[in-house]
Amino acid sequence: MKAVSMTLPSADLAVLGEETPPVEEAERQAIVGRSPIRIAFDRLKADKVAVICAFIVVGMIVLALLAPVITGLLDIHETTEEGELGPTALDYIGFPEPEYGPPNGGFNADHPLGIAPRTAYDNLAVLLYGMRLSLFIALVCTSISVMIGLTVGLVAGFSRGWLDRVLSFVIDLFLSFPLILFAIALNPIITSRFATNDAVRGKVEIISLIIVLSTLGWMGLARLIRGQVLSLREREFVLAAQVMGMPTGRILFKEMLPNLLASIVIVVSFMIPAFIASEVALSALGIGLKGANSLGAIIQSSQGYWREYPLYLWAPVLVVTILVIALNMLGDSVRDAFDPKTRR
Repeated sequence: MKAVSMTLPSADLAVLGEETPPVEEAERQAIVGRSPIRIAFDRLKADKVAVICAFIVVGMIVLALLAPVITGLLDIHETTEEGELGPTALDYIGFPEPEYGPPNGGFNADHPLGIAPRTAYDNLAVLLYGMRLSLFIALVCTSISVMIGLTVGLVAGFSRGWLDRVLSFVIDLFLSFPLILFAIALNPIITSRFATNDAVRGKVEIISLIIVLSTLGWMGLARLIRGQVLSLREREFVLAAQVMGMPTGRILFKEMLPNLLASIVIVVSFMIPAFIASEVALSALGIGLKGANSLGAIIQSSQGYWREYPLYLWAPVLVVTILVIALNMLGDSVRDAFDPKTRR
């Protein structure tokens, strides 16, 4: 007769005196007694891609916040002083002389990225201030979109009947609006109504762009939150809270919201680069910011010099590319940290 071999489960192996595999036991002991947020944060710290991307993003944010300090230490200015690099320093086609650095000259420590054609603005100073404005717009739009999407998603998912149907219709209605057409239709109306003079035109354009991006940026989060709330409202802790007579607002924001934190963090990590890319795209197309200094406005003003002055165009394009890629890869790492099944 042949001997029959059989594989025993790990519980039976423990009964027979065999130990649980050390890798699984070490991983189990490493997460005992810790919250999901702490576990995800530890996974992020162990992810080299996440650490590198976080370092790049934090570095760019610090450079943007310290733009006035950096330009002061390097003695560079967004606008040059009269007589230093004024129009007399430019040749007949409007390009800087060789002694002022790129594109006609070599590296100049006073102007590392050269100076702008015709205006003689320092490109590094303009780039730092533009990065600060683009990050500010992205953060403001993300905050507004999260508040709207979270509120609509919670109410739509928890309610039943006509209110859920109405909110779902509103979400689908806003999802049907094309971003570019919406910006083309709304931006001129707001600008012409409130930009009474050139002094306030830049601020009006910023507010108008924030309204456009925030109006069309909350629906994805609302649908995600609604779907998760539909499953959470049938859980035992929610039913127990309803039986106890707990107010609906407390159930939504005290009982359900903590269970949605992981999804919110993941969505926010992807919202920020999406808003940065949208601002750059709209401004580069001429329907975003014109009177304000942002990354998109810089790219829009430098498009005509891609052949004669490539550094003037590719410096802001490279900054946008690095920033958006770093934020997207950081978002992927955040998603993998909160959902170990999708980890690389």
